[in-house]
Amino acid sequence: MPTRVFVVDDSALMRKIIKDLIESDPELKVVGTASDGIHVLEKLDVINPDVITLDVNMKLMDGLTTLKLIMEKHPIPVIMLSNATRKGAEETLKALEYGAIDYVAKPSGEISLDLEKIRDELITKIKAAAKAKIVKHEDIASVSVPNEETFKENLIVIGASTGGPPAIEKILKSLPENTPSLLIVQHMPPGFTRSFARRLSTLCSFEVKEAEEGDYITWGKALVAPGGYHMIVREDKTVHLVDPPLVHGIKPSVDYAMKTAAEVFRSKTIGVLLTGMGRDGVFGMMEIKRYGGKTIAQDEASCAVFGMPKAAIEAGCVDEVLPLSMIPRGIIRMCLSSHGG
Repeated sequence: MPTRVFVVDDSALMRKIIKDLIESDPELKVVGTASDGIHVLEKLDVINPDVITLDVNMKLMDGLTTLKLIMEKHPIPVIMLSNATRKGAEETLKALEYGAIDYVAKPSGEISLDLEKIRDELITKIKAAAKAKIVKHEDIASVSVPNEETFKENLIVIGASTGGPPAIEKILKSLPENTPSLLIVQHMPPGFTRSFARRLSTLCSFEVKEAEEGDYITWGKALVAPGGYHMIVREDKTVHLVDPPLVHGIKPSVDYAMKTAAEVFRSKTIGVLLTGMGRDGVFGMMEIKRYGGKTIAQDEASCAVFGMPKAAIEAGCVDEVLPLSMIPRGIIRMCLSSHGG
């Protein structure tokens, strides 16, 4: 039975293009369309789709307001369609916080006649969303740690994909000002990672920034891998941004960051693999274990998509499987144990 999709966009032309793209895959069927949030909420009382695609910018009721109401009245997996701009990225991050499963960036603005460019991404994400869980994470209690000297030698590498931004946000908000060094690899396109880093920096008690060539890895700071580049760790404990081919079909790759981090920080490396589809991060976690580091995978119950953590668990390279709420304490505990604490 095909996955049932409901398309919401205030442009009739966009609704037609999106419908045709979706139905070019025989496993997907569009069961309804709407031009605004008011109409989609009315129709959801009758139609029960598996997935909704929702435009961010609409006139009568914007996408964020619509999303909030969908989550309150009909909690159905939602994929946002947004502009590939800074404003579009910021709105998309809010949508993920409000409960959207994933997003796809329109390549050429609101009326994108070249949507064919994102056909494969859209279809892949719809299929993943149909299997995903809508997970609402409560705030995690802050973790207190000793002075920063304890953690100067540690590096935490966090990797995530679908469902990752709100999970990463909850973890980082609970960590203290003198947090161990952090590298964040979230599967996102160029532009979106910068907005993601800005958002995290306003919420956390330490600096969070999109990584730039040559940035130093140091305690009290988190570096977010920029979309479109792989982030690797060099011997002098700086980051290097490289542009080789995609890994697992994406860039940045968790594997690149984890493998090179382990080569430099060795047993002081902590790898954390969060919600997401696919296998990115499995090889990286194996490398961390090979160099004597520790690894954590998010548990199935708290994942939107239990793909990446499950693959790592099955590969036998995970030390602890923890719910999201316990991961910050797990990170600090592993850092302490790496120093004999």
